[in-house]
Amino acid sequence: MPENKQKTNSMDTDNSIKTKATLLLVDDDPLILEGLGFMLRKQYKLITADSRHQAIQKINTDNGLPSLALIDLGLPPYPHKPDEGFALIRELLSLQPNMKVLVLSGQDNNVNIQHALTIGAVDFIAKPAEPDLLIARLKHHQRLHEIDQQRDSQKTVSLIGDSVAMQMVNEQIMQFADSPFPVLIEGASGTGKELVARALHDNSIRSNEPFLAINCAAIAPDLLEAQLFGHAKGAFTGATQEHKGFFIEVGNGSLLLDEIGELPKALQSKLLRVIENGEFYRVGETKELHSKARVIAATNRTLAEEVRNGDFRNDLYHRLSILNIMMPPLSSREDDVFLLLNAFIKAYADTVSPFILDEGARNLWQTYDYPGNVRELRNIVIRLGTKYPGQSVNKEQLTAELETELSAINLVENTSSISDDVIMHKMRANEFDLDEVIHEIESRSIRIALEMYDNNVSKAAKALKINRTTLYSRVQKLGTN
Repeated sequence: MPENKQKTNSMDTDNSIKTKATLLLVDDDPLILEGLGFMLRKQYKLITADSRHQAIQKINTDNGLPSLALIDLGLPPYPHKPDEGFALIRELLSLQPNMKVLVLSGQDNNVNIQHALTIGAVDFIAKPAEPDLLIARLKHHQRLHEIDQQRDSQKTVSLIGDSVAMQMVNEQIMQFADSPFPVLIEGASGTGKELVARALHDNSIRSNEPFLAINCAAIAPDLLEAQLFGHAKGAFTGATQEHKGFFIEVGNGSLLLDEIGELPKALQSKLLRVIENGEFYRVGETKELHSKARVIAATNRTLAEEVRNGDFRNDLYHRLSILNIMMPPLSSREDDVFLLLNAFIKAYADTVSPFILDEGARNLWQTYDYPGNVRELRNIVIRLGTKYPGQSVNKEQLTAELETELSAINLVENTSSISDDVIMHKMRANEFDLDEVIHEIESRSIRIALEMYDNNVSKAAKALKINRTTLYSRVQKLGTN
């Protein structure tokens, strides 16, 4: 967060944290919020919440995003399941990819631990936790966050990778850098889309101008227009002072619109007007303003499909995609995984001890799919360096850090992998409940479909191959169980 928002913490004698960092604490137990809050307020500027919705709402209204988050997995309305916690991890990292999200939860089975780490959490601490351990882990990850901040502030000449796919990306960066036209960067989460945007800016004639990024999915739709274009004092409730807006603040620099697929339809026409002729209006004003910013857009969606579905304007898509860069998944980047391994070991060397992989671990390192892409690989490096400082890591030790079975995603595979013997054993022990198994699969499938399509019931129903009204009734039924 900005330096002027931080206060000196005279109580903290550790040189690694000289000022109060902002920490988001999320737990549905008021006693835990009160107890941990009392302890952590001595060293952190604390934001507390008891649900995923409240957490996102609070950090959207706070000045500056937290650098750390300590969250429970079991949150309302499903406190006995990890789904809300997993969803919160994804949302927090979409707001701030460098945020260090630590999980503090009693739902600490191996599947939950591995899935949380794969989607971006940096640590998993089982409840109940020793206060000294908790403070030590938070300080450790705060230091890693500072290293990330320092690295991101340095100019990027090219992205790490010798694979054919990354050579093409680096060539496109150099080809497109000085062009005045927008660039659309597409690719899965964790592939490095923001790094590409920064590289486009840093290698351009605009490199001495500002580079600003805004996440279109992280700001409430009714506030996003004011953030982008600015607003006059008193333009709406809560507008106690004027705001210039990103298009004015960036000047002749580059503006990254991350998660552009989440941009509300009402704003898409206004963005198109800015791109076409630079014209826009601040909220609450009628004076026409002009922008000379270079627009870079990024998305983990397939925008062409969004256009076909009527969720994204066709004319805006064609304006944004004049120049296009497709970020490859890490699984298709061959030996780049070893270059990234060495790069992250070096980048975190002053906080995380180096380690080496033995032959079995190296083979696994190369063949693993990395569903979380580069972000997941980075987190694995940090965990291995913390657990095995200066040691040789074997295949079994590495396997423990990988998510080889995702029960929250591969539902059919994991269900079919339950052996007949296990089912018979549970039946004999009177522990098998078919309704419970069916209910669990139905609940997860509906939750995943709604997440995939941003709570669009029609699309979710189509994906589930059920009627829209049937989905409504099942959601209501599940909500009352």
